[in-house]
Amino acid sequence: MLRVVQISLLLLAPVALLACVFVLNATLAKADGGYDYVIRMKLPAIGEPADLPPVEGPADASQPLVVIDPGHGGFDPGAGNGAVREKQVALRIARAIRAELLRHGDVRVALTRDEDRFVPLGQRPDIARRLGADLFLSIHADSAESDQARGASAYVLSEKGSSEAAQRFASSARETGKSEGARVNGIVLADTGDQVRSILLDLSQRGTQEDSAQLADLLIEELGDAGVRLHRSRAQTAALAVLKAPDIPSVLFETGYINNAQDAAFLQSAKGRSDVADAAARAIRRFFARKSGL
Repeated sequence: MLRVVQISLLLLAPVALLACVFVLNATLAKADGGYDYVIRMKLPAIGEPADLPPVEGPADASQPLVVIDPGHGGFDPGAGNGAVREKQVALRIARAIRAELLRHGDVRVALTRDEDRFVPLGQRPDIARRLGADLFLSIHADSAESDQARGASAYVLSEKGSSEAAQRFASSARETGKSEGARVNGIVLADTGDQVRSILLDLSQRGTQEDSAQLADLLIEELGDAGVRLHRSRAQTAALAVLKAPDIPSVLFETGYINNAQDAAFLQSAKGRSDVADAAARAIRRFFARKSGL
């Protein structure tokens, strides 16, 4: 009997020790100046749309609106080169482009983020569509395995990406009610038949792709004239999520290779940001001037 008691005490000792640790921990945590290892983060509900950012510039709503999208942000730093992070470079350049556009006073501007926070990829072009933007420009900094790659690039949506976007919008129109269905150029797709819906999407995407390519060409031209190093002298195509709005001309602007020491130093310098921002702002204003027939 004594041996049974001894074995039981031996087995219960670790449990008793853990209980003491738990009680002591709870007591200290409740004490003034205690500690708390729980980090609480408020996250948006799944499917909940992001809050719309403020629109700056002329009060006249008939003036064109460009939504500038600084890539990455928050817990998503993007590409990195030591202490330099893509999310920081993108935000600084986006702010510089905004300032240059607002200085001329003929273009309205909104940023998808104006601080170091994360915005899901799908919500970025959605912000532009909900604001009724005339143009969407996503700012990034490239990276490559080799640190010899250098220069800026511009990307527009590929044919594959365009087809995927069309299927997504058509599916959205079928699955949602008429009052809240997907819209293209102000038309609720759920109000149309499948054949008409397909024609509307095709026509809208053709015009949007032409405008996107025109802006990309203007951007590359202005960057080259400003002496900014180019990685490609022509616009590239890719099936990128942020370019899939079917009715808003959209361009992804890779400002340089962040893992290249020279590009990184250029993008971090005041002159580098100014050169890039001035060229981008000129391209945007030229784009809108052409659209208005000037």
